[in-house]
Amino acid sequence: MSTPCKEAVFDGPVTRYASSDHAERGFCATCGTHLFYFAKAAGIHAIPIGLFDDQTDLPFRAEFYVDRKPDYYAFSNETKQLTAAEYEAKFR
Repeated sequence: MSTPCKEAVFDGPVTRYASSDHAERGFCATCGTHLFYFAKAAGIHAIPIGLFDDQTDLPFRAEFYVDRKPDYYAFSNETKQLTAAEYEAKFR
């Protein structure tokens, strides 16, 4: 799970990797920890919530690629659900 933000600032060495023509991934250059997914067209960084010390009150609003998720994934709250095609149309 991740949280979106327009601007991501990290303390320390960050390596960006162009994982596709439409996205980049960021990693700590020292330990390799995944820091973000960056959707170029939307200008949005998706930052894993595990990087935040306080994870309380983070809203769970959307699921992406719902047509590709395993059958055993079921969340208790209502979310906006985007299929792969819908996600790619919006963020590419």
